[in-house]
Amino acid sequence: MDAVVLAGGYATRLWPVTRHRAKPLLPVAGEPLVDRILRPLEDEPRVETVYVSTNERFADDFDAHVEGYEKARLVVEPTREEDEKLGTVGALAELVESEDVDDDLVVIAGDNLFSFGVSEFIDYFEERGTPCLAAYDVGGREEATEYGVVALGDEDGDRVVGFEEKPDEPPSSLVSVACYAFPAGSLGALNEYLADDGNPDAPGYFVEWLHERENVGAFTFDGAWFDVGTPESYLDANEYLLDGPLVENGAEIENADIGDGVYVMDGATVRGSSLERTVVFDGAAVRGSSLRGTVVDSEARVDSVDLTDSVVGGYSRVNGGE
Repeated sequence: MDAVVLAGGYATRLWPVTRHRAKPLLPVAGEPLVDRILRPLEDEPRVETVYVSTNERFADDFDAHVEGYEKARLVVEPTREEDEKLGTVGALAELVESEDVDDDLVVIAGDNLFSFGVSEFIDYFEERGTPCLAAYDVGGREEATEYGVVALGDEDGDRVVGFEEKPDEPPSSLVSVACYAFPAGSLGALNEYLADDGNPDAPGYFVEWLHERENVGAFTFDGAWFDVGTPESYLDANEYLLDGPLVENGAEIENADIGDGVYVMDGATVRGSSLERTVVFDGAAVRGSSLRGTVVDSEARVDSVDLTDSVVGGYSRVNGGE
């Protein structure tokens, strides 16, 4: 079988941090987010080729990054801006056709972090032999309005019998995460769906269409799942993976209170400050400040301020003493 890692989005909800940086390459607890997907796919003997699908804007960054993986092969969507995108389903169909993919296919979004192992999901897919998705209970119906909501059958307990993308009134809090598997014989459904005027963007719309035509299974899991798409979810993912704070070796810390959920990268400086649930990127400097739930991007300067739930863009200056 083959795999596709979807990394072609422009992550506008995380701007300015992702304005010039691909979201899957964001460091999370000391490692690029996408590596937590690529590494297990690289180690999985049943996966032969891992296609990393990105756009022209970030192609060079990913080209350099995937050099460390033997199975990875970069596929570039010919877009540079959000309004040029083919859509997730459109890009996937284009990749299947352009790369002549004719084997079973695992598809994972490169900005997802989940607690189950990729091999567990593949085991489930091979045992079931039908299209499959991974599903997670987000714990509340209000939270579920942001995702594709899954309904399962009573007799065949893991069969998807209902699916609605971002409903206003979800019937449950079980949602589809961006992890799918398709038998080779089902790949033609991508073009059939698009030819039927299907929405080319969110893959949930494709699943909504597909489950009415094929038996689709749901691999449900407990533990944790993070859809890293906002500053809050980015901080959540770091906090989940960290056991206390993480200060990389090249960071300079002086007279500072570094609390839980804090990640300070190599080359950053923190002096006379208090940090809690905060990420400070390389080259940034924080002095005489108190930061809570804040992201400080590369080469930014933060002096003498109290910030909560904030994003400080790269190379910007925030000075409360002026």
